[in-house]
Amino acid sequence: MKLNVIEKFQSLFILLSVFLGLIIGQYEFFNNYASIFILPFLIIMLLGIFLQVPLRQLKKAVRNWRFAGISASINFILNPILAFLLGFLFLREEPALWIGFIMLMVTPCTDWYLLFTGTAKGNLPLSTSILPMNLILQLILLPIYLFIFVGTIATIDIFLLIESVVLVLFLPFTMSVIIKWIIPWIKGKDWLEMKIFPKLDKIQFIFLNLAIVAMFASQGEQLLDNPLIFLQLFIPIILFFATVFIIAQLVGKLARLSYKDTVSLSMTTLARNSPIVLAIALIAFPHEPLIALVLVIGPLIELPMLSIVSNILLWSKNHWW
Repeated sequence: MKLNVIEKFQSLFILLSVFLGLIIGQYEFFNNYASIFILPFLIIMLLGIFLQVPLRQLKKAVRNWRFAGISASINFILNPILAFLLGFLFLREEPALWIGFIMLMVTPCTDWYLLFTGTAKGNLPLSTSILPMNLILQLILLPIYLFIFVGTIATIDIFLLIESVVLVLFLPFTMSVIIKWIIPWIKGKDWLEMKIFPKLDKIQFIFLNLAIVAMFASQGEQLLDNPLIFLQLFIPIILFFATVFIIAQLVGKLARLSYKDTVSLSMTTLARNSPIVLAIALIAFPHEPLIALVLVIGPLIELPMLSIVSNILLWSKNHWW
């Protein structure tokens, strides 16, 4: 599997969207009306993501219960605790950055981790089989994490949080399930996979960037007042990835997983789902652009890290396995 142009330059496009939003936000018209478009753009983007999640493979994850249990334990127990502690150590003086950091680290990726799994010669069928489980668990657990962890950092409106999760996650998720149930009756069994799915990556990427432009056009002032955010986030993000990578390798050895399965474990516990949590942040915290900015900066560090990890794993295959 190879990265396409969008995936290779995703971080650059996202960063350009931030700058474009900041520029047009200087004009009163865009500053006043940009926020209206954020939610529709995000719903379209997430609908594209959810349509491609193979829910039929959820049974396979259950059959691979040992691997699924190990992966879920790291993703949904260890990673949230680690994110909270690293945030406390490095970001407690900046609550908005701490919140954004936690949101980024508690949601495992549902797309590009497969690309890096393939690059490192991991077990792609196994990685794919747990994708639906990861998606469903994060849909359920994300509001709980926000209430537990974020509630200790800042006062949150629980009703606004619930409304945000319903609008941004469950609405497009439910729409995707309905579409995948109805379309085969109308267009045939393979119509979605053949005609629509090949276009979805570009469509969802376009609408993600449009949402970012709208967000920073409406609420970009704080970024201009905090130009050194990247440096504040760099160390805790690097430490998170380094710690999780080492844990995945140790667990893989202790559980006597094969090289391919250990690669799958590493990638599914390392890669983060920034588009989904960015969508939540834009709606749940509309007046805190620094939270959203963390979720924009995250992939700028994450994607190069995943590439480095892929090469380390390939090297280890020849020396340790």
